[in-house]
Amino acid sequence: MSLTSCHVHFSPQSERIVYLSSSLLKSLKLAGKKSVHLKLGKQTITAAIRTINRQGSHLYLSAGVRNSIRVPKAGTISLLQDEDNEVQIGPLIGVLTDSGLGSTGSPFGSRTGYIRQLLRMGERKAYFFAFTPRDIDWQQEKVNGYFLNSQGGWYRKTVSLPDVVYNRLPSRRAETTSTITSLRERFIRKQIPFFNWSFFNKSDVYKLLDQDVEALVHMPESANNPRPEKIKEMLEKHQFIYYKPTAGSLGIGIYRLTYNPKRGYFARYRRNNTNVLLRFTSFNSLMRMLQARHGNSGLERYVCQQGVRLIEIDGCPIDFRFHMHKNGDNEWVPVGIGAKKAGRGSVTTHIKNGGSLLTPKQALSKTFGDQDEEILEKAKKVSIKLSEAIERNFPHTLGELGLDLGIDKDGEVWMFEANAKPGRSIFSHPALRSEGRASLSHILDHCMYLSNFRRGND
Repeated sequence: MSLTSCHVHFSPQSERIVYLSSSLLKSLKLAGKKSVHLKLGKQTITAAIRTINRQGSHLYLSAGVRNSIRVPKAGTISLLQDEDNEVQIGPLIGVLTDSGLGSTGSPFGSRTGYIRQLLRMGERKAYFFAFTPRDIDWQQEKVNGYFLNSQGGWYRKTVSLPDVVYNRLPSRRAETTSTITSLRERFIRKQIPFFNWSFFNKSDVYKLLDQDVEALVHMPESANNPRPEKIKEMLEKHQFIYYKPTAGSLGIGIYRLTYNPKRGYFARYRRNNTNVLLRFTSFNSLMRMLQARHGNSGLERYVCQQGVRLIEIDGCPIDFRFHMHKNGDNEWVPVGIGAKKAGRGSVTTHIKNGGSLLTPKQALSKTFGDQDEEILEKAKKVSIKLSEAIERNFPHTLGELGLDLGIDKDGEVWMFEANAKPGRSIFSHPALRSEGRASLSHILDHCMYLSNFRRGND
């Protein structure tokens, strides 16, 4: 297969004709051919070939061609040619999201800015568009997508089913509906790569890696839906544990439970935007408080996890978000790394709970001095190893992960959580904005890889 870049133009003829400049005709090895099979997304047609006298790589598509395979716009794009002389235009990449309460100018609500950045970055390499589940016509195998114009505004265009789907549906609840489950399975049946499959629950990752020896050495002891006896056992063994909802996010509902043989039991958590610390003389009184706040059925959706003595600055623990991506060669890369310092008295390092964002250099140089780069390199290698382990044990396509890692005072690296659809808050730090752009670029490169429009084909 060969990969070529060209400039696509539109011409008004109603017949199915493609006009190629001499250099493009030569690079596609179509000289002497009378027709070509032309493909976009899941649609293929046969068109007559004509040569046009113009310097450079130029492809003119008649109205008959572009209407038949629904070419969305002119501009720079890639061509992929296989051994059977089929030439594929594209790739056609769809970003699946939800309209929510979006307006005409912001059709995807708070996610509009991010999706606009993504589409803008990809516009010279691919036909990038966004769509919602309601925009798919499965019978006609087409999608009424949202495209960007040159001014950054939105317009709708109907295209074929895409070559790749990047899943950015924002709601855990929506993803568990039968409609979305069916949607994902339909894409897979049509052999359309679909990533990322769904949100992880906290317990999912522990179950995935339960037998993976390489990953387990970096994971704290944890127990899903633990009985009170297990919680008590882990408290006595580790002195403190985290008790958190399996489907939680942003630190909501998390408790830090501590046991001191001389002083009793302590629970630290956040209530009404305030950090709370309670002391209990007995374990039973601690459990009664938890049951009163959540009910027995609510606590069935909790996991408890061994506490780790993390590095600290000013007495406040530090953990790290590693934003991992698959690159254009299908390898895991830590693209963005943010260090999160817990707020005073906070259970978690979440910014909304009083935490602050630092660069890894700022955090590690204060705690490890001139060993900071060595520790960071070690953590990067662990992040790649953990991402590979998750992918190895997960049955669906992954291309992006957010790993919450901790480093203890001995320099050992621990993984607390993995997120299949990581937030992007670390990229708000001025020193991490270039990493934010690199993150977008890696998403595009991995979409190109999944669609076969990848480096090494040219």
